[in-house]
Amino acid sequence: MTDLPQAGLAEDASLALEDQLCFALYAASRAMTARYRPVLDELGLTYPQYLVMIVLWDDGTSTVSHIGERLRLDSGTLSPLLKRLEARELIRRARRTDDERSVDISLTDAGLALRDRAQFVPQRISRLLSDIDISRLRGQLRTLENRLADLT
Repeated sequence: MTDLPQAGLAEDASLALEDQLCFALYAASRAMTARYRPVLDELGLTYPQYLVMIVLWDDGTSTVSHIGERLRLDSGTLSPLLKRLEARELIRRARRTDDERSVDISLTDAGLALRDRAQFVPQRISRLLSDIDISRLRGQLRTLENRLADLT
């Protein structure tokens, strides 16, 4: 039988959960996703589906690989999202004629119309912080992402 660890055994305070940057980011990400959930429910989208739609609203017709690069998602994660959006007739998938390995993703009329309905989402979410706080936080997160990417 294994003894259970006793509370307060971590002599090194740097091992405390609250001191972990990764946990702070994880917890903030979960909280943000939870904040988006009821807002996106009104559109019938999950948070990852919303991000895919944003890429398509921003960039227009895009390849699966382009969407994956923009969202930092692999094709195994992206494909089911795209299938569900296609089943809802928000997007169309078509193999490229010049390269059959590549698939173009385009918005349907319903997908374009959803953009108008989604205009309220950023404002509803940003009520939590001032514009200055959001801008500063976004910049800090981009800096962190870039520094971490440079390490690989």
